[in-house]
Amino acid sequence: MLVISRKKGESLLIGEDIEITVTKIEEGAVKLSISAPRSVTILRKELYREIEEENKNSAASDISVLKKLKGKK
Repeated sequence: MLVISRKKGESLLIGEDIEITVTKIEEGAVKLSISAPRSVTILRKELYREIEEENKNSAASDISVLKKLKGKK
């Protein structure tokens, strides 16, 4: 893991086409702006985890429904 200190207005680059800039620093929060190609998905980690969990739950539901349908034949 790389740890970098940045001040308001300073940026860092990831590869050649992703730029993250510190736009605001407040009590307990940092606001970032991210410039990246549209093909790059950008999600907050907690949202990503929530989507991942929903997908797992959905897949588990699908399996139980299929098992019930299979048993009805």
